[in-house]
Amino acid sequence: MTIGLVLTLAALAVVDSTSFGTLVIPIYLLLAGRSGASRLLIYLGTIAVFYFLVGVALMLGLSVAMESFGEALRSRPAYWVQLVLGVGLFVLSYRFDAKWRAKRGLPERRLEPRTGGPRVMVVLALTAGMVEVATMVPYLAAVGMMTTSGLVAGQWVPLLAGYVLVMILPPLALMGLRAMAGAWWEPKLERMRAWLTKHSASMVSWTLAIVGFLLARDAAFRLFFQ
Repeated sequence: MTIGLVLTLAALAVVDSTSFGTLVIPIYLLLAGRSGASRLLIYLGTIAVFYFLVGVALMLGLSVAMESFGEALRSRPAYWVQLVLGVGLFVLSYRFDAKWRAKRGLPERRLEPRTGGPRVMVVLALTAGMVEVATMVPYLAAVGMMTTSGLVAGQWVPLLAGYVLVMILPPLALMGLRAMAGAWWEPKLERMRAWLTKHSASMVSWTLAIVGFLLARDAAFRLFFQ
């Protein structure tokens, strides 16, 4: 396990922390009356456990694949495929750019999650997780990097737990600020919610661009500097 790997995983986790499931929905919940904080904690706890268990399942499954195809996946052709994939994601990011969508008359994507009791929050978190997990390229890329790095369970389990924790840190920080600042913070949270919702397409674009760059950088390093 290298410092470069840890920093790359941290960067991917920060990108993942800005998704609808890990930031936009929590802000809605935080603004949902006096019980918003308790709802948010239930939601974040559920989605954190969900992503951790998905990560464990993926790591174990990929570990089996690595035992059979490890040499092939660490070969120069495999790194060339990773490089092409990274560049492809970077190029694809332009198709989700807000200006690109506006020029073609595509509608903005809006999200208005419903609130409710603890059971509703658990269902909402699981639904958001299941909808997003297949499209959360940073998370899938992070699991892939941990697998190809040959980490043992004693290394990747805490890394995965730390990754998931970073994913939910922003809404926890916002909850703390709201508790300290009170009514002064409410208008700022509302403006942040509106801005995140309005710029959802741009967030997808930046996510793809950043993940594409990180994948391409990792592959280029292994191909040309090792």
